[in-house]
Amino acid sequence: MDSFDWSAFAGLLPLTVAAVLALLGVTYAVAARMGKHAVVDVVWGLGFVTIALVSYAVSRGLDVGHPARSLLVAALTAGWGLRLALHIWRRSRGHGEDPRYAELLSRAKGNRRLYALTRIYLTQGVVMWFVSLPIQVAAFQNRPLGPLAWTGAAVWLVGMAFETVGDAQLQRFRDDPANQGQVLDRGLWRYTRHPNYFGDACVWWGLSLIAFDAWPGILTVLSPVAMTWLLAKGTGKPLLEKEMSSRRPGYEDYVHRTSGFLPLPPRRRTA
Repeated sequence: MDSFDWSAFAGLLPLTVAAVLALLGVTYAVAARMGKHAVVDVVWGLGFVTIALVSYAVSRGLDVGHPARSLLVAALTAGWGLRLALHIWRRSRGHGEDPRYAELLSRAKGNRRLYALTRIYLTQGVVMWFVSLPIQVAAFQNRPLGPLAWTGAAVWLVGMAFETVGDAQLQRFRDDPANQGQVLDRGLWRYTRHPNYFGDACVWWGLSLIAFDAWPGILTVLSPVAMTWLLAKGTGKPLLEKEMSSRRPGYEDYVHRTSGFLPLPPRRRTA
C-alpha cells in the first residue's frame, strides 16, 4: 500500500520538536557551565541522529511506513551524525571558545546568555528540524525502496567519503608542525576548498532522494536546498574563509586557483 498516513505523521512532528528542544536545552546548560558554546557543534550531528531515531521508533511502533525505508534513513543518518560528532569532539577538545561564537556574542546587548540561547541554540534547532524533514517523511512512507532511493544511498556514500577523507587529510596536515601557517592544497583539497562541506551537501541530497522516491517526499525539497545554501553561502563557507584569509598568507592565492565548492580541476593563475 502506497498511501501516506498524514495523521500518524502529524503526531510525529511535535515529538521531534520536543526531542530537539530537550537535546539543545541540555547542551545549553552544559555549555553555559563550561563557558564554551562551541560544544553545540558536537551536538549538531547528534541532533539529526536523535530525530532519525525518534522517527524510526514512532513509525515502527505505529506499524506505518515501509520497514526497509525507515531503517535505511535511520541507519544512514546515524552513521553520518555519529561520525561528525566524534570528529568535531576530537578536533575541539582542549581548545577554548570558537572565534565565530566569540564574535557573535560580542555583539550582545544585555543578557549574553539569553542572546546565546536565541541566536545560537534556537536558531540551530529550527534549522536542524527543518533540514531533517525528508528523513521524518521517509520513515512514514509505505512504498518499497525504488531506483531513486538507491540512487540517494549512492549519493550519500559519495558525500560520506568526501567528508571522511577530507577531514582525515586536514587532521593529518594540522598534526604536522612543518605545516604551521601553511594552506592545505593536496588530496581532495586540491579540487575543492571545502570537501567536507561538499560531502555534507551530498549526504543530505542523498537522504532527500530516498524521501523523493515516494509521495509526499518531494514536498520537502526545500530542506536540502536550505542545507546546501547554508554550507555554500550562509554560515559555513563564507565565515570560515573570512577567518582563514586573515591568518593564512597563502590562502588568497589558494582561493583563486581552487573551486569554492564543487570538486573541479585547479585553475592556473594568470599574470
